[in-house]
Amino acid sequence: MIDGQIMDIGPGSLVPEVLKIQHDGYRLVQICATRIPGGYELTYSFSKEYEFVCLRINLKEDAEIMTISNIYSCAFLYENEIHDLFGVQIKLITIDYKGNLYRIEKKTPFK
Repeated sequence: MIDGQIMDIGPGSLVPEVLKIQHDGYRLVQICATRIPGGYELTYSFSKEYEFVCLRINLKEDAEIMTISNIYSCAFLYENEIHDLFGVQIKLITIDYKGNLYRIEKKTPFK
């Protein structure tokens, strides 16, 4: 992979691409979510030594995405946060707080 590369992928390609990245020795750095018209942009960032790569997914508002917490165990925190704040439906999170990771006044404030 090329340092700084951003690969646009579809939601169904997330798990296979993450498995390849993990097999190549990369660590999960962060998962970021933001609103875009009609849905969300999710960016999964990974690094290995001094290389940095990202997977980017444009997800429709009502679409679901598969968890990567069974590949990178720490991802459950990012995924719960994205679910709580944006309302993104993430299937099979290993530790699922079911919308209760944060105590917030308004449910999914960034939806």
